[in-house]
Amino acid sequence: MSQQTSLEDLIPVVNKLQDLVFNTIGLDTLDLPQVVVVGSQSSGKSSVLENIVGRDFLPRGTGIVTRRPLILQLVHVESDSSSVELAEYGEFLHIPGQQFYSFDEIRREIERETARLAGANKGINKLPINLKIFSPHVLNLTLVDLPGVTKVPIGDQPTDIEKQTKELVLEYISKPNSLILAVTPANQDLVNSESLKLARHVDPKSKRTIGVLTKLDLMDRGTNALEILSGNVYPLKLGFIGVVNRSQQDIQDSKSLDDSLSAERLFFESHPAYRSISHKCGTSYLAKMLNQTLMAHIRERLPDIKARLNTLIGQTEQELAAFGKTQDWTEQSQGPLILHLMTKFAGTFVASIDGSSSEISTKELCGGARIYHIFNNIFVASLNDIDPIASLSYQDVLTAIRNSTGPRASLFVPELAFDLLVKPQIRLLEQPAQRCVELVYEELMKICHNCGHQELERFPRLQSRLIDTVSALLNERLGPTSNYVTSLIEIERAYINTNHPDFMGAASAMANVLDESRDRDAKAPPKSIAEAVEELSLSKPAASDDSVSSLDDENSLDHDPAHRDTFLNYFFGSSGSDKEKRSRGRAAGPSISEKQAERLELEASELSQRERLECDLILKLISSYFAIVRETIADQVPKAIMHLLVNFSKEKAQNRLVSDLYKETLFAELLYEDENIVQERKKCQQTLSTYKQAAKVITEVI
Repeated sequence: MSQQTSLEDLIPVVNKLQDLVFNTIGLDTLDLPQVVVVGSQSSGKSSVLENIVGRDFLPRGTGIVTRRPLILQLVHVESDSSSVELAEYGEFLHIPGQQFYSFDEIRREIERETARLAGANKGINKLPINLKIFSPHVLNLTLVDLPGVTKVPIGDQPTDIEKQTKELVLEYISKPNSLILAVTPANQDLVNSESLKLARHVDPKSKRTIGVLTKLDLMDRGTNALEILSGNVYPLKLGFIGVVNRSQQDIQDSKSLDDSLSAERLFFESHPAYRSISHKCGTSYLAKMLNQTLMAHIRERLPDIKARLNTLIGQTEQELAAFGKTQDWTEQSQGPLILHLMTKFAGTFVASIDGSSSEISTKELCGGARIYHIFNNIFVASLNDIDPIASLSYQDVLTAIRNSTGPRASLFVPELAFDLLVKPQIRLLEQPAQRCVELVYEELMKICHNCGHQELERFPRLQSRLIDTVSALLNERLGPTSNYVTSLIEIERAYINTNHPDFMGAASAMANVLDESRDRDAKAPPKSIAEAVEELSLSKPAASDDSVSSLDDENSLDHDPAHRDTFLNYFFGSSGSDKEKRSRGRAAGPSISEKQAERLELEASELSQRERLECDLILKLISSYFAIVRETIADQVPKAIMHLLVNFSKEKAQNRLVSDLYKETLFAELLYEDENIVQERKKCQQTLSTYKQAAKVITEVI
């Protein structure tokens, strides 16, 4: 193929590509080279197009007449002298196969198609109308006629009509492969030319802008546009071309375009200012220049278009692969496909928990990280927020002490009172523990619902059944996990282990209480533990003296085996034991909030010193023991949840899916494809086929 032949074929090649793309995709995804005509209202751009075609075919009127982009493909055809008229016709993309031999009918069809989408008012619509005109009188060209830029809405035009038209114009002229035909009336100052302003915005170096000056015959007498046409005023790489269109009077008088073109030629040849450049003026020169410029532009841009086409082919192939193959599998292939999707779903579920998923969110905690956060932040914080003595008053403690002694008087604060009071407080740990179970369960359910992937989305019924099956497994494990957590609390309440190595012990608690008592009354002489016990005694003075004397010698309790099994030794502990040493080594024991301290202080004002010592001792012991249980629960509950709920679900998810869903009777139902996916795959296949055809067309000329 010779270079000249190749150049002549370039515009038809682009037209063919454009037909392929618009017929299949509806959008110019290839950014094909074309000439975009831009101008303000009444600039004469419609007349320029009609002069190039040599026919009246565009709607006329006041305000915005062009309200949808018109992609006009001019196709030069060789005519048989015996049928010149039959060689000239138009075709619309939206009416394939129908030929319009009447250009008046072409105009009416443009008006009908415009009104169909843009409405009957003066609004605009971005969807283009594609018109192809075959004629022996035209050169191969691809032109885009856009709505004229307007500033002031007229009649029922939208109030933002200027913004709409400018956005539409910029959308087309911003494409780097488009040539810009900026139409400006010669009787208007170039500084005010909207078309040139818009062109300069997207083409600052004016490399792809062609200027067209209309209405040269309407300039004031004694003025001309020679300096502009010569490129001395507003330099454009592709220059300015002057044209003279039919006047409104000529149109009303039905002056033919042939006569109009003859008058235009005569104007330039006889005008004293334009005579020297008349060969570079007029509609005929404009059409020829556009044809040659567009061909050269296409030749320059085709390699880039081919490269973009290869990229689009690769992207579309990937998209099609994601949709999967069509439903052409046999019964033998259905099982492996379902098993593959099940395995992938279960694998995603496990990976999300383990933190090994390839699609880990960077916006929020999720999966295993969220479970860790629940255990170590939310759950622990909720446990630490519990004040074990917040609901206890001195009166409650005194009542418990009195009830636990029955009709007898006790020597010391009874152990039963401590048990009665501490057990209800331990139950306070159950609510946050159960809430921890619920939060982990909810996170697992969230993971389950997010395990879908593009391959699985093809089969909505299968995806739904997979989610339902794993959700049912999680729901089954929720009950046993919750019950076990409850049992952990009940176990702690079942046996109050006052021999726990971390338990404060009564002696240490009493010492702590006495320290606080001395802080309240700095003048009071220090008391020994024995003296404190004497105050708590309910026995006769003589008996109290005996008890005190036996307690004054602290070492006697440590070394006398007979005292080790007594209630005194069991509850208060021996001051010299390892347990007591650890307890005394602590700071001040469990702390009480300021608010709670104020409340207790107010109540204490109504108590005797003995009653207050009894109550303070019990409260200290409750706080100490509660802290031990809280620490145990903080450790045991997460372990229980991980074992009974999280790890169990991870290990059993795939087995449950297979046992419940891998059944031949369900295969057909599970592999039902969503109709939208089917349509999207079909559209993707058509797009890929179009791109491959387009690549073949380009390969023929490169």
